[in-house]
Amino acid sequence: MAEKKSEKSFEKSLTELEKLVDKLETGKSGLEESLELFEKGVILYKECKSKLDKVEKKISKLSQDLKEEQL
Repeated sequence: MAEKKSEKSFEKSLTELEKLVDKLETGKSGLEESLELFEKGVILYKECKSKLDKVEKKISKLSQDLKEEQL
């Protein structure tokens, strides 16, 4: 199944998430900005997790198919 063009790649989402975390860790953002960054981070985390889960399921299916073929 092809990825929708509007979706970011896993790598791009992860890089964006890492940048948000770095910015939050500096402690230089105000409360409102920190909350906004945190909210964006949660969304990016969910995107990354969803993509990883899909890949994990696909790998499991392919591995199972391979095992069945070898029997």
